[in-house]
Amino acid sequence: MILITGANGWLGLNLVDAINKGRTEKWGQKPDKIRAFILHETDKHRLLEIAPDIEIVEGDLNDEKDVKQFLEGAENAYLFHTAGIIHPKRISEFYRVNRDATQNLLKASSKAIIKRAVVVSSNSPCGCNSSKDHVFDESSQYHPYMNYGRSKMEMEIICNEFVKKGDLDLVIIRAPWFYGPFQPYRQKLFFEMIRNGKAPIVGSGENRRSMSYTENLVQGLVLAAVTQKALGKTYWIADERSYTMNEVVDTIEAVLEGEFGQKCDHGRLRLPGWISTFAEKTDALIQWFGYYHQKIHVLSEMNKTIACTVSQAQKELGYFPEYSLKKGIQISLAEIYN
Repeated sequence: MILITGANGWLGLNLVDAINKGRTEKWGQKPDKIRAFILHETDKHRLLEIAPDIEIVEGDLNDEKDVKQFLEGAENAYLFHTAGIIHPKRISEFYRVNRDATQNLLKASSKAIIKRAVVVSSNSPCGCNSSKDHVFDESSQYHPYMNYGRSKMEMEIICNEFVKKGDLDLVIIRAPWFYGPFQPYRQKLFFEMIRNGKAPIVGSGENRRSMSYTENLVQGLVLAAVTQKALGKTYWIADERSYTMNEVVDTIEAVLEGEFGQKCDHGRLRLPGWISTFAEKTDALIQWFGYYHQKIHVLSEMNKTIACTVSQAQKELGYFPEYSLKKGIQISLAEIYN
């Protein structure tokens, strides 16, 4: 059995689709019965379109009764924990969902004797790179960016405690900014801004970002689940290299025009670097009062380098990212313009 939390989310849908259609077999994960956990009263129609036979448990990961139902009869199952929250209204939700719900799930999983848990984290526990040429690796120290980063850092610490005590077989995957099928509205809006000549470039645009096409990320998740020596480790999973913000925007424009016949205005909404610095201070103040503003938070990161190396995953997991930025963007845009 394969257990997936957050199965109706962006990453969860890609994982379910890949398993259900047999694409994960080449990485060692055969199709199997999938049991999905989704937050109650959230949409499940797309999930059922992808996998009509999937078993769905609706509930709250902070509710012990709901988690117990999800894990019933799950001995020797693989657990992929993709559930989390990125853009809440209140800061307290970061900790309730990313930290506390994970702890509740892992505590119950240790009693259910699952085979292995693969927990999805983020680049945010390590924050931003110290320079344009610096990259994060598995030895990088914690330096969380705002409350999202802190909530994921605390989640990782909890995960590692379960491993240290021998209570759970577990691997952590750090995923940066990802893109690909089943994308939410905010990603489509980003593409439209670029098409309309309003691509936001803060500073020179030469700051680098690691990105992960969703199928690359799914490969990393599956390899983390089936590779024995991954036990207790943390891996960065992203595309083979990072990209400058200018390269990201230029690639999207080129694909829009060359592959989909969309006329782009080729404009840029250029803003000075201090705008992100001001947004960061404003973001910190808003979060200090317990609230969260998505657009201000995103703006605060727009001039920063957030880049990692995937060399350890390549060496230890046999990870080989099959999709480049151009190829991944082609598939992402096909979902909108075909």
